[in-house]
Amino acid sequence: MKFSVGVEYALHCLLYMVELEEGRSVGIRDLATFQGISETYLSKIYTKLSKNGIVKSVPGVKGGFTLARKAEEITFWNVVEAVEGSESFFQCAEIRQNNILLDKDNLPDTHTKCPCLIKVVMLEAENEMKKYLNGKTLAWLYNEVYSNKLPEGMKEATIEWFNNKKE
Repeated sequence: MKFSVGVEYALHCLLYMVELEEGRSVGIRDLATFQGISETYLSKIYTKLSKNGIVKSVPGVKGGFTLARKAEEITFWNVVEAVEGSESFFQCAEIRQNNILLDKDNLPDTHTKCPCLIKVVMLEAENEMKKYLNGKTLAWLYNEVYSNKLPEGMKEATIEWFNNKKE
């Protein structure tokens, strides 16, 4: 299993949006320039985020995107699911039913009514990851990054950079 880099770009860009004053929109071009990524690629990511109710589009000359919900309500899993889709990571093909020793026309209950143990384990693992990522929100990320990780003044410099882009 591998998440695309789009998940990372989405989380970084959403983090910058948390910093901006509530209700203020930011354009894809500014986010892409600030992050050093393709505007086209980021636009595709933001289309997915918008369809999943994480951001909303603000029309007009000074339009762009704002968070559609509070940062406390947007989880890492919401972002992963928006960018990657909601299909399970593990797709059980029931290959146990292809065993050469089994009569395909008369499969035992252990192969038809009981779930495949491999599938059970893989789905449990996926559910644990979902649970963990649902426990991490944009608000948590913002607090962690801006109170412990970044050099002094970086938050203010970031806000100033985006503010100057809107003038």
